Amino acid sequence: MSTTPNGDSDEQLKVSEPKTWAAGVPAVAHALQYSLEQTSPRRTALTLLNMNQVDGIDCPGCAWPDPAPGHRHKNEYCENGAKHINDEATSSRVTAEFFAQHPVSELAQQSDEWLNRQGRLTEPMVKRPGSDHYEPISWHDALDLVATELRALDSPDEAAFYTSGRVSNEAAFVLQLFARAFGTNNLPDCSNLCHESSGTALSETLGTGKGTVSLLDLHHADLIFVVGQNPGTNHPRQLSALEEAKRNGARIIAINPLPEAGLFRFKNPQKPRGVIGSGVPIADQYLPIRLGGDLSFFRALNRLLLEAEDARPGEVLDRDFIDASTSGFEEFAEHARSTDWDTVLAETGLSRAEIEVARDEVMRADRIVVCWAMGITQHRHAVPTIREMVNFLLLRGNVGRAGSGACPVRGHSNVQGDRTMGIWEQMPDHFLDALQQEFGFDPPRVHGLDAVNTIRAMHEGRIKVFLGMAGNFVRATPDSAVTEEAMRRCRLTAHVSTKLNRSHTVCGETALILPTLGRTEIDVQAGGEQFVTVEDSMSEVHASHGRLEPASRVLLSEVAILARLANKTVHDKVDIPWQEFEDDYGTIRDRISRVVPGFHDFNARVARPGGLKLPNPVNEGMFPTRTGTAIFTSNDASAPTAPPRHLLLQTLRSHDQWNTIPYTNNDRYRGIHGSRRVVLVNAADMDELGLAERDRVDLVSVWSDDVERRAPGFEVVAYPTPRGCAAAYYPETNVLVPLDSVADVSNQPASKSVVVRLEPVGAPTAAGRG
Repeated sequence: MSTTPNGDSDEQLKVSEPKTWAAGVPAVAHALQYSLEQTSPRRTALTLLNMNQVDGIDCPGCAWPDPAPGHRHKNEYCENGAKHINDEATSSRVTAEFFAQHPVSELAQQSDEWLNRQGRLTEPMVKRPGSDHYEPISWHDALDLVATELRALDSPDEAAFYTSGRVSNEAAFVLQLFARAFGTNNLPDCSNLCHESSGTALSETLGTGKGTVSLLDLHHADLIFVVGQNPGTNHPRQLSALEEAKRNGARIIAINPLPEAGLFRFKNPQKPRGVIGSGVPIADQYLPIRLGGDLSFFRALNRLLLEAEDARPGEVLDRDFIDASTSGFEEFAEHARSTDWDTVLAETGLSRAEIEVARDEVMRADRIVVCWAMGITQHRHAVPTIREMVNFLLLRGNVGRAGSGACPVRGHSNVQGDRTMGIWEQMPDHFLDALQQEFGFDPPRVHGLDAVNTIRAMHEGRIKVFLGMAGNFVRATPDSAVTEEAMRRCRLTAHVSTKLNRSHTVCGETALILPTLGRTEIDVQAGGEQFVTVEDSMSEVHASHGRLEPASRVLLSEVAILARLANKTVHDKVDIPWQEFEDDYGTIRDRISRVVPGFHDFNARVARPGGLKLPNPVNEGMFPTRTGTAIFTSNDASAPTAPPRHLLLQTLRSHDQWNTIPYTNNDRYRGIHGSRRVVLVNAADMDELGLAERDRVDLVSVWSDDVERRAPGFEVVAYPTPRGCAAAYYPETNVLVPLDSVADVSNQPASKSVVVRLEPVGAPTAAGRG
């Protein structure tokens, strides 16, 4: 199958009815099909049988936690995890000959899928100024080139060090140590793009930027809200946890603008009822909310609970908890009682009766968990929405006790660990003080740049060197044209990567590709075979051991690349044993144990089966906020709106996709096959706009700067999403998200509420479902 430059395949779009259940035998078949397309049956078996096992390979996909040792299935992975690990384990290779045959200008015209399918990068490559080709370069010369450029900067703040959640704890710790020893806090990361709103709101209200639940809490909850999240595609193993919760009697309320298959029914392929039976129903109530209406929903729900307490004093709210452990309740309650029902119904698209049914479920439940993902965090009003969800949990004492709590579900496998290790432009003084005490230098205290502000700084010429670790920055970020122009204005761009991606084709004056070992591969250093560690969404830290021979004999590990680069760059500024770090990752963990709270005896504790659980102050009855208590907040209604004949667009991932990389052009749970350039629109909106199914349109975003942002050539597909709402796949639609369209306070891109108009192009094509 070939692809065109805009990402289309040469297949024609076929549309079937959306699925009403997820996983089952088809998931197994698709996982094996893709895996065997990538590599041999032996390597496929080796990766899958070791995946998420004690002493095995941690899934490099999502950050969903593993069951305790002794409770894991021998096939402890999902369809997308199997695809992802074998996408890394592919037998295809990208060599110097490949780059000699394909100039950068040609590679820039290929689709994301095509670039990824070329295979593993095998040796360092450089694109010199004025050249249109990458050419081989030695590791010594490549790292010298980066170090020379860094040392030539007028200020350390003219460099930015980006990382995604693919890197390990050890590499993340070394990266932030290197950046701060160099003299900057410019440490943008993928959290800035995905869950910054969660950390901001939770830190303000609970005193911790992390979730407060464990896997067992989910298993034993009475009621679980799944809000703005599609676990069937983005966190499929969460369905197993929801299945267990249902078996234990839990009720589940799904709140989502799209009817996702995994929210209806789950056929667990590891159990007979998932293979030959009908599976397990998941959502007891599904609420098809308008985009961005979640804040109004939880405001209304909180008002209803306050009114129920008025009618039955002492029977609805947990007054003992509120009085002893919270502040701001009276102000919150007064504000909540002012919630206007007309506004709620308009912003949510729900009926009052539907919201009252949810209230009744809450009243019957003692232990409640609220789960959410980027359907919540990527709105302008994301932070107040999450604060309002915390209000909801506080009302009935559903934080800090078993079976209850806040559950932000992270995407990247170690995105939470990166932040724990210090990958943040705003690390607090107590962390920087610990670095100073441990390493003998004073880290910079001025806050650095997040992802959005890094793009601005590159565009303005204030960032001249960009180092990216394990990510695809160009395709993960908003406002694609602005981002690409910003990258091209850099003096040097360098990417530490396992596979080819779009970011390698958007080059600074000089560009480097620094190929690295993947998590699946054996990592042997001077101190012997190494392992790395990761932290999942529920603050559990465990080891990951590579099992495959490296894709190339010249690959270096992430730690080795960073340690050598740091040694070349800051050897005369700080006395840090970079070579020891490269030789033995245990020496890094020793330092982590003295710098990062909760990691005492790190080497010994992580060697135990299952690793270690980090402490959470909330679960110990402590709230390290400005008041020393959990904080109720007052949050005004604030839902996005679109003018007449415009729609609110959310960008989203297809099922056959991992973050920015599509594996195929299919999204079988939603019934989309053969193309990614589709826009899902309510049938009534199509009629109002004069559109028929399969009409071709350009998506044009509307923003106050009057800059035209256009994603061309999309086919319209009727889909059961609320009136006024639409959906289309990223990264193809990232071009529509203005750089200035961000969440208040957190500065996270608002990719779930883009105002667009649909401009017809050419003559309509044949309509109908195939």
